[in-house]
Amino acid sequence: MAPDEGNALPLLDPDVLDRLRTELEDDDGVWIVFVQNFIEHLPHRTEKLRLTLTTGDLAGAMDAVLSLKTSSQMVGAERLAGLAMELERALRHEGIDNEPARVLPRLAADRLRQIIRCARQTRYLLQRYLHSKPGGK
Repeated sequence: MAPDEGNALPLLDPDVLDRLRTELEDDDGVWIVFVQNFIEHLPHRTEKLRLTLTTGDLAGAMDAVLSLKTSSQMVGAERLAGLAMELERALRHEGIDNEPARVLPRLAADRLRQIIRCARQTRYLLQRYLHSKPGGK
């Protein structure tokens, strides 16, 4: 994925959520709890990413971006997962070979605002999705 391709992805893929809902249908609202947990933890994930990037913590930033990417993929948050994937590639390419204390704050300045904005939009859409489905809250 080339830089800024993450923006070309849809914010949310409802097919992923529908599959999750179908697969967990027999488990008394487990799918709802799963999505609610994602919504609840999303601000913590983006804050951890912000903190580790701005302090030059490469290992912490990699952990934070991988957590954001995989959890986003699991709920169909395609654009957020794409942005996280772009940042992961930048961390692997620029952060490892260069000075993390210098490179990571620059990556934060370049990419974090877009990721946080996308996370807010994704939370809103997921909340709407939950409210639109039977058993959703």
